[in-house]
Amino acid sequence: MRRRSALLPWVLLAPALAVIAALLLFPLGRIVWLSFREYRLRNLVSGESDFIGPANYVTLFTDSYLWRVALPNTVGFAVVAVVSTVVLGTLVALLLSRLRPVTRVVVVSCIMVAWAMPAVSGTYVWLWIFDVDSGVVAQALKGAGLLGPEGYNWFADRLFFYAVVVLNVVHGGFPFVAVTVLAGLLTVPRELHEAALLDGAGAWKRFWHVTFPVLRPVFAVVTILSTIWDFKVFAQVYLMPGGGVGGSEMLNLGVWTYVSSFGQRDYGMGSAIAVVLTLLLLAVTAVYLRALFREDELR
Repeated sequence: MRRRSALLPWVLLAPALAVIAALLLFPLGRIVWLSFREYRLRNLVSGESDFIGPANYVTLFTDSYLWRVALPNTVGFAVVAVVSTVVLGTLVALLLSRLRPVTRVVVVSCIMVAWAMPAVSGTYVWLWIFDVDSGVVAQALKGAGLLGPEGYNWFADRLFFYAVVVLNVVHGGFPFVAVTVLAGLLTVPRELHEAALLDGAGAWKRFWHVTFPVLRPVFAVVTILSTIWDFKVFAQVYLMPGGGVGGSEMLNLGVWTYVSSFGQRDYGMGSAIAVVLTLLLLAVTAVYLRALFREDELR
């Protein structure tokens, strides 16, 4: 009976684990396998490939483009985007928690439109806003006398390019954080805030010492998910002018994987870049969870 009781959870989980293995583990294993082989267009046609060991990884890690462009773009953008998304989403959630129920439903419905918008559609909206000649930003700056009639190409500068990408990603991601944090805020006992208020705690101290500790698991979830999404962001970079060109200063690891595989027809190198991106994501997530659990143990 004990043995049956121990096996029962695994029997119930078996169908879901089988689906995960088929949809996730097999493609991941296939990518790892490709990363150790020379697999180009001719190999795709013939179906045969040559094992070259870690040669793709040696080429990747000795390529200055990785350290000078792709990795800084990926990490720098992800850090700024995750912090901005979580902070803005939290502020919106705090605002929503103070609204009346009917007003709250209306506001939540409006902001969820941004989250429901496809990444491709949202990217083209931001392209229109920052268009060189007829964009909203260009017209406003020209009207204020801050920009000449020749306009300014925001997408030719690496910093401005990723500033627009950050705006795009934060606009599409903050509603999820806001609604998730709002759900947590509504579960915080009101007595805790009332006691802190009686002790003379201000708004910031009430949030940091009362609300945040209670919602720590919620913030862990939204931070990890935002990190995963922002590290592997693709459409918001690829669809920008210059974002999908091989050798461009604007590529991140996700787009570089695509360009190497389907633009340069080097599927082995593209797979190696994808494996490095996956390991980077796992490392960042593991470090964050370790720090979170260690802080909980100290408490």
